[in-house]
Amino acid sequence: MLKKASRELLNSIPDYKDFPTLEELDESSKKLAEQYPDIASIKEVGRSRENRPLLCLKIGSGSKNALVFGLPHPNEPIGLMLMEHLSWELARNKELRDELDYTWYFLKAWDADGYKLNEGWIKGPFTITNYMRHFYRPAGFEQVDWTFPISYKEKHFDKPLPETVVMMKLIDDIKPRFIYSLHNAGIGGTYWYMSEPTPEIFEELHAVPKKEKIPIHLGEPESPLVPVYYPAIYGALGVKGAYDALEKMGRNMKEFASEHKAGDNSASYAKEKYNTFTLLTELPYFYDPRIDDQSEADMIRRDAVIQKTEENHKLSLELIEIMKVSEEHFSPDNHFYLACKNFSEIRPDYMERALMIMEGKEEYNRKATVAEKFDNLLGSKFYQAITFAMIVRANESELELMKKAGEDNPAKKAALEKGLEKAMAGYKKITDFLEAEMNYKVIPIKSLVAIQLECGLIVADYLHKHPDL
Repeated sequence: MLKKASRELLNSIPDYKDFPTLEELDESSKKLAEQYPDIASIKEVGRSRENRPLLCLKIGSGSKNALVFGLPHPNEPIGLMLMEHLSWELARNKELRDELDYTWYFLKAWDADGYKLNEGWIKGPFTITNYMRHFYRPAGFEQVDWTFPISYKEKHFDKPLPETVVMMKLIDDIKPRFIYSLHNAGIGGTYWYMSEPTPEIFEELHAVPKKEKIPIHLGEPESPLVPVYYPAIYGALGVKGAYDALEKMGRNMKEFASEHKAGDNSASYAKEKYNTFTLLTELPYFYDPRIDDQSEADMIRRDAVIQKTEENHKLSLELIEIMKVSEEHFSPDNHFYLACKNFSEIRPDYMERALMIMEGKEEYNRKATVAEKFDNLLGSKFYQAITFAMIVRANESELELMKKAGEDNPAKKAALEKGLEKAMAGYKKITDFLEAEMNYKVIPIKSLVAIQLECGLIVADYLHKHPDL
């Protein structure tokens, strides 16, 4: 049960209508530090790859350190509003600071460069078509939370991005007891990742989204490799956990190490060095009633997974053909293209791998629930559509560069325009399908902040009561 100041914090969340730009976000942090100089301070802890400042806001002087960061993926800004609300209320309210008893560190925009590439949708309108059209998510090896160094069995990686180095140093400096890594999904329900199981509060966490009439995610987990602590509550899976699970299944681990281009994540890094507890509360922008429908569907769960795997493979092949039209003209640092190439990578044994993961698991031989069928056959297409949108932007960005440079190259321009035309046709086909097949609604930002904030408060309090965890 949360105490008085925490309940008041939850009851005072503004009715946010959109998300801040990077400039608005930084200005808010600077203003807070100026207004409350005895309580808050701000420091530039590093620079992004494109030389944007990475600002860390420190508030209070509690007995333990808590690190809260936003935009580990730049298309996930729900946590920005949590940090805006929590940081200002902490600065204003001594009772809240004392009640929570943490020294708070906020790095609001970890992937600042990537967020700039999402600013086309953050002010609305909030439809899946507009969201996808202006969407950017980096390739795995360009994700700031997946290039932490690791050396484990056959897997070795030591090329952290500049932003990752900044976070490593920040973690090393403050040795946080608690990290709240602020992620969110596009469509689905609420689910959680955590460093260790906390069974005493599983039901309490499950009760939080129900207050806002937001479902718990009861479809397929993001990865079949993650430890399942409780329905929709998973173990935070770093590279070592994935490696061990695949090795146990008989995967060729030299091949895995060669194919896996990224590194480890902040949760693994902080856990291993400082026994830090990391929480993620994943939330969607969009909701379809089928997301939490546990009634029986008209197909076997295994067949739904196989159909998803086959359809995703076909869409990846289609994307690869579209990219071939103009990819010779893409710049080496065209981030949209790098992401599309990474996300549409074809593996010859794609079906064998899917079958291997399901091998011997009885839960795949029963009838699928409506939620599982939806997740496999529609939810997965939602994320494939995003890749089509990014190849549209890959061609557009190159045409814009040509225009700015005054480059006169008719053959290049024609190829890029043809690539853009084909990408737009693919994007329109899949988004028209989703708009027709999904009965979705947009979830109010205030509701999403309320869920993510309350879950964070519950875990922060739990960690004080369980110092040995």
